[in-house]
Amino acid sequence: MKCITLALLFIAAMGCEVSAQVPEMPKPTKEHEALDQFAGEWTATAETVAAPGQEPLKCEGTESAKLVGGFWLVSHGEASMMGMPVKSVLTIGYTPATKKYVGTFICSVDSTHWTYTGTMDDSGKKLTLETEGPSPLDPSKKAKFREVLELHDKDHKTFTSFLQTDDGNWMKIVTVDYRRKK
Repeated sequence: MKCITLALLFIAAMGCEVSAQVPEMPKPTKEHEALDQFAGEWTATAETVAAPGQEPLKCEGTESAKLVGGFWLVSHGEASMMGMPVKSVLTIGYTPATKKYVGTFICSVDSTHWTYTGTMDDSGKKLTLETEGPSPLDPSKKAKFREVLELHDKDHKTFTSFLQTDDGNWMKIVTVDYRRKK
């Protein structure tokens, strides 16, 4: 709303009539619309590999994900891990110019601002995002990550994070299983 107000003020300041031809607002594409299937109120069960050979850490939480303006999926997550509250925000959109999905992720237990680029598979149910950030095995080093958000049916989705190891293989480090709240 603020953007529209500023645009109208700019037009008025330039001596133009506000009734002048204003460009049509962009409309969401089918790629944007595909994000809506991931929206909703969800319960989540997560399992994280602490380190190779150790028992995984498990936690439960919730996610509230909404489509903003038809363009952006914005997800707010809340959980508790080892007695510590964890909050997160995930954004995913689509950029028609590059034909890529883009996104960001932040959480309350890490200062990293993750940025994503990725693609949807032909089924339209599996979104694969690539990013780079501190390695959980050695935080002084950067590592590549592959994150897969997949809709199994209208009430079940998963988010799986993979870390690229030094030998070029992908190691699963996080799995989050979501069930739509009824």
